[in-house]
Parts: sequence; structure tokens; C-alpha cells
Amino acid sequence: MLNTDIYEGDPDSTPVVIAHGLFGSARNWRAIAKRMSPARTVIAADMRNHGESPWFETHSYPDMAEDLAELSPAPIDVIGHSMGGKASMMLALRHPSRVRRLVVADIAPVGYRHTQLPMIDAMEAVDLSRVEARSDADRQMQTVTPEAGVRAFLLQSLDVKNKQWRLNLGVLRRQMDLIMGFPKIGARFEGPALFLSGADSDYVRSEHRECIKDLFPQAKFAKLTSAGHWLHADKPREFQAAVEVFLC
Repeated sequence: MLNTDIYEGDPDSTPVVIAHGLFGSARNWRAIAKRMSPARTVIAADMRNHGESPWFETHSYPDMAEDLAELSPAPIDVIGHSMGGKASMMLALRHPSRVRRLVVADIAPVGYRHTQLPMIDAMEAVDLSRVEARSDADRQMQTVTPEAGVRAFLLQSLDVKNKQWRLNLGVLRRQMDLIMGFPKIGARFEGPALFLSGADSDYVRSEHRECIKDLFPQAKFAKLTSAGHWLHADKPREFQAAVEVFLC
């Protein structure tokens, strides 16, 4: 069972499960989850091989979908960002009766050509024996990862006290092709689905819409202005407002 942060809300409303992206954690969604929780219970999960959740030797989307299916009795609403968005899509496709409404944040059900291995390289290059504070690791990462925002994001997964990453970096490295891809599946989710993207991101392109519609025929598309791939961090209030309108 995945580790979760649960924010209790109206028991008569459909609960929401939130699935974070690669190298993220449930804590990334704490502010949005707290603000949403009075109206409904919000369950923010640490995905497998992330945060406080168990480590496994696999990191496939069918496996992640089954992890999410265990978190709450059906029906649920699901919000998934990036990797978590693909896991959420797989959940809806494999278990359509469990999902009432689906929100996919800045990702499409396609394979991507880029890789996130340089981020794993940067984390593995940190000499944890020399880390007494998060700033020590930050300085070590500067030459490899010059973007301060990216370093800050990655360093949220560093357990300074125990001198270890809260990420199963070995498995994430070995399974990167699966993470960047999306398996073919002969299924459709006929329920409502919102594909919400950052206007400054190119993760969901116009040529992806046909594929999305094939799998999610009721899909609607929206963009947040002045937001990139981490749209929920760039525009948290606007992201929350768009999601709540769709889920109500």
C-alpha cells in the first residue's frame, strides 16, 4: 500500500486521489490538497519508489495504476501530473468503473523521446557523506544542475538526517524507458476527462489530441497561461480553480 497524506473533507462528496510526477511526492501537493479538502476528502499519494512508499523492482504504469486502485473505495476522482497523469490514465482505462472524473496535468498518453536520466545522474553524484544540510547538497549539484528551481525540487526528496534519497534511483534509472513511454491498451475511458496543460509547456501538443480522444472520447482541453510543465506550482490558485470547476 502506498504512503498517503489524507485531508478529511465532506464525506458525502467523491474523494480525490492525487498522483504526483517523477521525482515528486505527496508533500508537493500539500497546499492544494489542504485548500480542496473542506469540500471533499483528498488523498495525496507517494507513488511507488518515491517518498515514504515502498520500493519495488518495477515501475510500470499498470503497476502504478493498481497501486492507486487500492487507495480508496470506488468511485473516486483522480488528479495526476506527468508520470502520475499517465498512471491515472492507466487506472481509468483498466478500471473505468472506479473513476468518476479524471484530471490529467500536462502529459499525454504517448511515448516521449527525452529522458530524465540527467536528474538521476545529478542526484547520484552527490557525496552524501559530506551533506550536513540541504544547502551542502545544493552546492554540490550546481555544476551539474544549474537551474535553482530544478535543484530545489529534487532536494525535497533528500533525507538529510539519514543521508539518503527518498527515491529508488536504481529502479527509476532501469525503468526510465517505461516511464517515458506509455503501453498500448485496448480500452477506453468513457467518463469525463480534463487535460489541463501549461501554456508554456510542449508536453501536450496538438498532434496528441487524436490519440487522447481515441482513449478518452469525452476529453476536454484547457491551458493555464504563464505556466510550464509544473503548472500546479507555477499557478496553484488557477490550477485549483480549473480543477474544482471540472470536478463539481
